[in-house]
Amino acid sequence: MALSATLLAELRGIVGATHVHDAAGDLVVYARDATPLFRHEPDAVVFPADTAEVAAVLALATRHAVPVVPRGAGSNLCAATVPLRGGIVLVLTRLNRILEVAPDELLAVAQPGVTSAALAEAAAARGLLWAPDPGSRTVATVGGTIATCAGGLRGLKYGVTRNYVLGLEAVLPTGEVIRTGGRLWKDVAGYDLTRLLTGSEGTLAVLTEATVALLPAPASSNTGVAYFPTLADAGHAVAAVIRAGVVPATLEFLDRACIDAVEDFAHLGLRADAGALLLFGDDGPPEAVATNLERISAACVDAGAIEVTTAREVAQAEALLAARRCALPALSRRGGVTILEDATVPRPRIAEMVDRIEAIAERHGVAIATFGHAGDGNLHPTCVLGSAADRAAVARAEAAFADIFAAALDLGGTITGEHGVGAAKLPFLAARLGDDQLALLRRIKTAFDPAGILNPGKLGS
Repeated sequence: MALSATLLAELRGIVGATHVHDAAGDLVVYARDATPLFRHEPDAVVFPADTAEVAAVLALATRHAVPVVPRGAGSNLCAATVPLRGGIVLVLTRLNRILEVAPDELLAVAQPGVTSAALAEAAAARGLLWAPDPGSRTVATVGGTIATCAGGLRGLKYGVTRNYVLGLEAVLPTGEVIRTGGRLWKDVAGYDLTRLLTGSEGTLAVLTEATVALLPAPASSNTGVAYFPTLADAGHAVAAVIRAGVVPATLEFLDRACIDAVEDFAHLGLRADAGALLLFGDDGPPEAVATNLERISAACVDAGAIEVTTAREVAQAEALLAARRCALPALSRRGGVTILEDATVPRPRIAEMVDRIEAIAERHGVAIATFGHAGDGNLHPTCVLGSAADRAAVARAEAAFADIFAAALDLGGTITGEHGVGAAKLPFLAARLGDDQLALLRRIKTAFDPAGILNPGKLGS
């Protein structure tokens, strides 16, 4: 839908002429996010500066029935911020201030455009830890992290973003501003709207401020790596580590294809003859960390590890973590299109899920590399294609991923552990939730957004 000159003028009156873009060259940039194969151009891109401007834009959009898609950095991997029905992309990166870090209360207050890395650095400067640790943390915004309930490398020990959101300022589609939760760890007054908005992917309200919980920074940390003949062997080792009574801060895995890609990309000295590696780490008092890494190492050896080593210095530990963080960009260098997916199974069934992924890839004639968060059963099967123009290859990959999601559900898992639903996973949502629950989502969506303007075509829309 094309926006009228009058409506564009009203938008410029709200946020300023330089903060409304409708030129073709500007719109194409916001037609997609980090998710391949999904794109649709908006009719305008608007950059509000504060809550009042967000409220005014939303009220105007509701009056004119114009779709609005809230967006941060666009680093999500589920097409959550692709404007499927055009309208306005509402970019919140100008709301980028950390308003407060309160060590006595173990919390921070930040606007949605602050990056996760910036919040972590501000917390660390006060001896505190912002625990959510998405792979794209250097660009991912706090608002986007909350909207998708992002996970990350520390998910096993520390949980996901929802565990750290205490309160939100949010603007409803009609322009009303609400505050949910607050500065308290304990507050059970009314429905928990904070939890409802966390993970709602911009379909219910626009987040303009977040009060988040921090933790005391651990005194020390260290990392190690165990190499295995196969990825399934590494999966069995995960169960052995947990049985040993250790809950590591980090427990990640890469298969052979990922090891090769990372080594070609970063030259970290990873073993080229291993079928998989398990990256493990812990944090806390130095003595406890040393003891836990010894127990993890022993469990990996008992599970058939080829080699187990621990980092001797901080730089080496950081290099090992970098190996996991660069898995996606390393794989992306190998083709024109990289489809990274996200499925989760109960931890004891990781090895079985790995076997199923390999069988599915062979059946559909596609190459799938797998890495992910072994400690919480979250796998990232990844397919690299030469070009999106090769529709036959794309169709084979899409069929393979549909089977992978079905396999995850069959094993008691889910279609997404941390990326979110967006447009990419919407076709599989009913299989995960069932028709009755999906209908309830739609009723909740209508209660928040009676005109249906917020991120239409996603979640309960």
